Amino acid sequence: MNIKQENLRICKKGHSYLKKSSCRVCPICEKENKSNAGVFFQLSAPAQRALRSVGISTLQQLLNLSETEIRSLHGIGPKAYQKIIELILENGLELRKNGN
Repeated sequence: MNIKQENLRICKKGHSYLKKSSCRVCPICEKENKSNAGVFFQLSAPAQRALRSVGISTLQQLLNLSETEIRSLHGIGPKAYQKIIELILENGLELRKNGN
């Protein structure tokens, strides 16, 4: 098997993986994160990464962010935002309004 060196990558956690694209997401870390997604398992991988990047792993932590702060996270698009609102409402919670 002929492996090109530029396709072999090592993530911050030390996992070695092959990638042909310029995407820097480690598939091993992503698999680990998916199994630890908790309440956010319904969200897309980019949305889950966006929340993890700011230390959000529970709905209670999410409620500390305003609507604008959530929408501004890279990886939270309209569909992910709508699912987040649905999760909040399903759990009888309320999102902090902008400026409050």
